[in-house]
Amino acid sequence: MNKYYLTRNYKGTKEAGNKAKIDVELALKTQGYRSIGGTRGESNSQIYSFLKTLYCVLAIPFTVSKGDVIVIQYPLKKFYILACRLAHLKGAKVITLVHDLCAFRRKKLTVEQENIRLGHSDLVIVHNPGMNKWLKDNHFRKPLVNLGLFDYLSDSQPMEKSFTSETYSVVYASNLTWKKNRFIYELDGVIKGWNICLYGNGFENKKLSFPEKYEHRGFILPDDLIATVEGDFGLVWDGESCKECAGAFGEYLKYNNPHKTSLYLRCRLPLIIWRKAALASFVEENNIGICVDSLEDLNEILPAITAEQYKEMRENTKAISEKLANGGFIIEAVEKAIKIL
Repeated sequence: MNKYYLTRNYKGTKEAGNKAKIDVELALKTQGYRSIGGTRGESNSQIYSFLKTLYCVLAIPFTVSKGDVIVIQYPLKKFYILACRLAHLKGAKVITLVHDLCAFRRKKLTVEQENIRLGHSDLVIVHNPGMNKWLKDNHFRKPLVNLGLFDYLSDSQPMEKSFTSETYSVVYASNLTWKKNRFIYELDGVIKGWNICLYGNGFENKKLSFPEKYEHRGFILPDDLIATVEGDFGLVWDGESCKECAGAFGEYLKYNNPHKTSLYLRCRLPLIIWRKAALASFVEENNIGICVDSLEDLNEILPAITAEQYKEMRENTKAISEKLANGGFIIEAVEKAIKIL
């Protein structure tokens, strides 16, 4: 049995979504998986992107044989069903790794349409038990394997840190516009006994009444952020409200593994996460952070965390950070998938 992954063109290789996909390819390559379609493309050209991805898909029947396995990352837009059919035509098995469900947040497909599309795979790797359950509840019948976390490959090493319980700083790295993350601006009159450190573009400080509560450090490349981040906790939150993760983006946290979660853990930052998020149980089980119903709760919770408690949480992030750096989660998931197939 030969093992392959389908490469393609990735526009914006520093973007979180494409970073995750490229890291999957790099991790699989260390395990002897071979690329279908040659080297990946990294052009921003729309035409090149279309042609490169089409070329990679059409290379499938000329590469795989009966009994082989191919990993396809989803969504693949126009080419996913064709890629699965070409692999099956040659007797190969398809493992699909889901990065985003098109039927949920952006609603580009109905649930039934997405089930039919994903049903062309022999097995699907999903983010977590929450996404697994959602698919099963919506009558998806193919085998499912949970990923756990998206890996975050980088040679950068986090800074060592002294431990203090005086005033904790909460890091949030994302698109910082009011339209995308309105909850940031809701915190304006809420924060007491802690502060927030923002990394990213689009921060609109003119919308704030108390801008002194915010420290904006601008956009920093992930490798540099891992090595230089200044803060104590990484915030996993999304949507319109600081009282809960509301709206389409916030609701998606019940099923999604945000890539920033992996970035924070590579920085060895314990997490602050919405209690209803899919990854909340992972945080609690591994004692790598705190789960909250509302960000307003941090006013009481953070000042009460001792230096010893914080040090234990940070120490617990170390093994996970190393596993993320080595592609450990995707390697475990595909090994489990192959055993099922």
